[in-house]
Amino acid sequence: MKHFSILIFSVFVSFNLQAQRVLKHDAVYKITYFRSADGKPKEDRNPVVLITSAKQNLITNAAILDHKAKYPYEQSIVEKPDQILFQLADLSVDNEIASSDITAIAKQVFEFVSETKIILGYTCKRATTVVNSNRIDLWYSTDAGIKAAPTSLGQNLGLVLEQVRNGNSYITAAKIEEVKKAMPIDLEKMSSKLTDGLTYKDLLWKSRFTTLNVFNNEKINFIDKPLSNDSIFRFAGGTVIARKVKFPQLTNPNVFVDLTEQSNGDAYDRTGSVFIIPTDKMISLMDALENSVKVLPVYDNGNGKKYQGVVATGDYSPVIELMRFFTPFGVGKYNTLKLKDKNWAEKVYYRQDVSELFPLMNGKEAWVAVFIGNYDKGGHQVSLNITLHNGGRPKEVKEVVLPLFNSTNVMEMAGQEYATMFSSDKGLEVSFTLTKDLKDAKLRYITTGHGGWSNGDEFVPKKNTIWLDEKEVFAFTPWRQDCGSYRLSNPASGNFESGLSSSDLSRSNWCPGTVTNPSWVGLGDLKAGEHTIKVTIPMGKPEGGSSSAWNVSGVLLGVE
Repeated sequence: MKHFSILIFSVFVSFNLQAQRVLKHDAVYKITYFRSADGKPKEDRNPVVLITSAKQNLITNAAILDHKAKYPYEQSIVEKPDQILFQLADLSVDNEIASSDITAIAKQVFEFVSETKIILGYTCKRATTVVNSNRIDLWYSTDAGIKAAPTSLGQNLGLVLEQVRNGNSYITAAKIEEVKKAMPIDLEKMSSKLTDGLTYKDLLWKSRFTTLNVFNNEKINFIDKPLSNDSIFRFAGGTVIARKVKFPQLTNPNVFVDLTEQSNGDAYDRTGSVFIIPTDKMISLMDALENSVKVLPVYDNGNGKKYQGVVATGDYSPVIELMRFFTPFGVGKYNTLKLKDKNWAEKVYYRQDVSELFPLMNGKEAWVAVFIGNYDKGGHQVSLNITLHNGGRPKEVKEVVLPLFNSTNVMEMAGQEYATMFSSDKGLEVSFTLTKDLKDAKLRYITTGHGGWSNGDEFVPKKNTIWLDEKEVFAFTPWRQDCGSYRLSNPASGNFESGLSSSDLSRSNWCPGTVTNPSWVGLGDLKAGEHTIKVTIPMGKPEGGSSSAWNVSGVLLGVE
């Protein structure tokens, strides 16, 4: 398939403009521009190239013309004399798109300044405009006899030989050459590629990264016999959905979890979790989901209760929490509960960077699951994507990702015990063995407090302490005071006589309608051998029929 790249034949006739020279109207010229910032050339040294003729201006770059550009790449054409701007993008070898705009150039407004300077022998004037709060200075000449520019800005001014953004980022003409023969891009043949401007931008943007679509408008609710299909499995009364996902093999990408949620009947704020189910050992959470929570190893800290599937053992790895999130009060389903000057959100969007966990999934198949604790037949609707972006992280190292504990009872609706182990001084403790020394070890720690009504740990700050090999290494009090910022996601939130809404209240590290970020606990360099990590929290006592609980998860990270 023919691409949008221009084809240039024969040789260039170059001339050095020591004095102003009128360019021929019926000739074709190649103008090369170099980028610089703060007086230094840009590292990529891929110059902007402008091919200008009587019929059109093509804005491209040297890599595209040399057939060395990486996909996706973009070019612009200005059709003369109507000054219509065309955007052209090659997304892959056989996927091209385009859009046109008849007003983009005509609506540009400039302030003209009585200042001149010489560029390539031409006396240039300065015009200034503002784009997205950035000041753009264009140095242009009307003596060259043509109208062209290295971007869409200033195409009607004359020949723009330099563009300056905010006084320190430059695109400057370095050379003008006459092209003996050139083949212009046939805009009529591009008609089948044309799309609207918004769709064009969206397709171009999404082509720059990989999107793994995991769930699309799937229901998470509570019913007696949840139905699975060939790809999406429902467990624990329908409150856990899971799907096996194949992750591509990539070198140190930036990885993000994107989740959207809206109420399909449940009006309350609920604990949610996006997690990976490890299957590298004899027992996994999948065994419990398919059979019974009774197959999971039990953690016993002496407080009289048995906690299933909480800590790592020789035969079991706890689930790896990618993202802890909390549903708001009824967004979507209950937007009919009108309040003056409150325009409710249609759904809630959650997005979190989980790049540090990618080594566990790199090039592998893994079970990805979402849990929302609820007892509602309508429940919630969720969509989940995982996006992978190349080129953003440091050079490759041997990264260790070791799941240690997760007390969030994702099988709550199938009998998994609430995380009340912190009623004992022992709290939550796990031992693990390193086969090699671990440098710069960190604990990726997520914690949220729940339950107990007004005097419970959800609403009372409590200190979390992390112990490594019996020594305290970190302590903090997790607390969120910004919950009122998310009022427009909480249409069904209860309102009190005090004038507050329930969703306004500060909580133990979470708010209705938000993500809870991990805390990074530095552990230093760890020697090979056995180690123990312990978490202690002075959890409040039961209040009537309600008990406090703490959902904590921990993953050990480091470099061998």
